[in-house]
Amino acid sequence: MQKEPMTEDEYQNLTNELNKMKLEIRPKILVAIEEARQLGDLKENAEYHAAKEDQANINKKIAEKEDLLTRVVILDPASLPHDKVSFGSTVKLIDIDTEDEIIYTIVSSASSNPDIGNISFHSPLAKQLLGKSEGDEFTAQLPGGKREFEVESVYYDETRV
Repeated sequence: MQKEPMTEDEYQNLTNELNKMKLEIRPKILVAIEEARQLGDLKENAEYHAAKEDQANINKKIAEKEDLLTRVVILDPASLPHDKVSFGSTVKLIDIDTEDEIIYTIVSSASSNPDIGNISFHSPLAKQLLGKSEGDEFTAQLPGGKREFEVESVYYDETRV
């Protein structure tokens, strides 16, 4: 079972989302199913089929969130050392081939957003970055192929987590 590091705030947000799905969204869908059922012939009842599809989707999302919550390990990134890359670390990398500077922060899957430089703890690049220190050079095997990087700096930036 793959553990999921997460901050206390992320855990609370995830719990709140799950409760909303269970206590607000799913009951509304059940009402919609019952109302559609009363319209008659279920074979050709578009409202009924749409509501049943909504029910399947919300049940799937609930199951996914419940599974995630069973794997959560709550961490405070501010309390972790950041001399080496770990959860919550911000890493400034230099692409050795292009000399481009790239900045990533290692976050939970729930907060992952590569467009703003937040990459999941479980992403291929994050897995290869974990434990690296300033000055380390490494070849990363990424979905787009191999790339060589140098770790320019590792630090904690509370505004990015």
